[in-house]
Amino acid sequence: MKPGDAEMNSAPSQPSRSAACSCGQLQAHVVGEPVRVSVCHCMACQRRTGSVFGAQARFPREAVTVVGTSTEYDRTGDEGTKATFRFCPQCGATVYYTLEGDPEAIAIPVGAFADPSFPPPRFSVYEERMHSWVHVPGDVEHVA
Repeated sequence: MKPGDAEMNSAPSQPSRSAACSCGQLQAHVVGEPVRVSVCHCMACQRRTGSVFGAQARFPREAVTVVGTSTEYDRTGDEGTKATFRFCPQCGATVYYTLEGDPEAIAIPVGAFADPSFPPPRFSVYEERMHSWVHVPGDVEHVA
């Protein structure tokens, strides 16, 4: 091997993360950074999460590997787009979902990663339904 060959062949490694349901049976393993991290204040996300908003990260489909068994639930959003949520049939936690209008992406709830160092959101949507005491950082793109 010539000097410098090792450097040419060693590409920087992509970060990897794992998301899981509460019992650990259903997991989503991702490689690389999310293409979008957002929070959604719509009523459906509030009901789905049991919180005042949903926080999700989208990844390219090819960057996600799912392990375990899931149950599906289809929901049609306010704008008519269908989302298919996959959750654990044992503990009920949503681990990932797909959006009808974005077939090349998989969305994963940020909380499923249980990682306080996860990248912050860059988008905040349905803010007209945001609880008055919630404050989203100012450097986030605010979409009514």
